[in-house]
Amino acid sequence: MQIKHTVRALALASLGLVAACGDTAVEQALMGGGAGAASAIVVNGSVGTGAVVGAAANVAYCQTYPARC
Repeated sequence: MQIKHTVRALALASLGLVAACGDTAVEQALMGGGAGAASAIVVNGSVGTGAVVGAAANVAYCQTYPARC
C-alpha cells in the first residue's frame, strides 16, 4: 500500500514540473488544466475540479513569475 502512495506522489510531482509552460495565457491555462486533470485522475479526485484549479493556478503562477515559465 505504501508503494501505491509513493507512485502517486511521484506522479503529482512530475506533473507539477511540466505544468508551468506556455507563452500565452491560453496555452498556460491548457497546460495547467491538463496537469490538474491528470493529477485528479491519479488521486481519484474530480477531473473537472482538477482541470479548473490547475488552469487557474498555472495562469496565476506564470503571470506572477513570467521568467520561470
